[in-house]
Amino acid sequence: MEENNMINWFEKAGVLIEALPYIREFRGKTIVVKYGGSAMVDHELKKNVVRDVALLKLVGFHPIIVHGGGKEITKWVNKAGLETNFVNGLRVTDKDTMEIAEMVLNKINKGLASMMEKVGVKAVGISGKDGSLLRVEKKLSKGQDIGYVGEVTEVNTDILNTLIDHDFVPVVCPIGSGSDYHSYNVNADDAACAIARAMKASKLAFLTDIEGVYRDPLDRSSLISSLTISEAEALLESGNVGGGMLPKIQNCVDAVKAGVGKVHILDGRMEHSLLLEFFTKTGIGTVITGEKEETHE
Repeated sequence: MEENNMINWFEKAGVLIEALPYIREFRGKTIVVKYGGSAMVDHELKKNVVRDVALLKLVGFHPIIVHGGGKEITKWVNKAGLETNFVNGLRVTDKDTMEIAEMVLNKINKGLASMMEKVGVKAVGISGKDGSLLRVEKKLSKGQDIGYVGEVTEVNTDILNTLIDHDFVPVVCPIGSGSDYHSYNVNADDAACAIARAMKASKLAFLTDIEGVYRDPLDRSSLISSLTISEAEALLESGNVGGGMLPKIQNCVDAVKAGVGKVHILDGRMEHSLLLEFFTKTGIGTVITGEKEETHE
């Protein structure tokens, strides 16, 4: 029994030692985490994500959470007796739907901030409308008007830097403000990318419902550990990427080109996927980088 205990202790020590160079490299750097998918619905997964972000903060990273809430919005839209329609993957957002979306997203936002506080990390939940954090213009879907859906044109980084400088974790709700000062629903992936670009983040992580990027979507063994921009663009052109992954990878490429250090696509359904990706040599998802380098460092 004592021998087994000793082995377990050595294994735990090994994990901490493996994490050391990554903590050193990214201490004091901005990390944007786009939080969505099943990890937002399952309470235990939600607690794990909050703990992971709290640990990143406590070892010296500067995390920013950008969250979605699509499943919850759909639930409340249906409860209100309204129809849920999507065009090219974007929610058609009329005035009534926008009111529900803003209500739901703000509720999620404050709940996440409270959970962060509960684990001992200061957090502030803010809407993209606060202080004009996210300025947007109306977004069309292939020329089609889909209502109050916005595309980010400007990010007020002063707000985020002020919160970070005062030791808070910003938790951002993806509602933007247009030139008419009306609320606009912003795709959470787009909001996270815009914030990561504006903040020149060292890392941008997408928590999703898949393990990462596959070379062949039908072959789970074809998971790609790392991609350069050129490799990612070649994969997009190959036609092997479809559905919601196509705009996500394009967002990743655009983010790296705009100055984000590395973009990670992770399975948020896996417990502590953020820590495993950031603090181990091989990682568990797909990382997209600007040039060929060591896989997940």
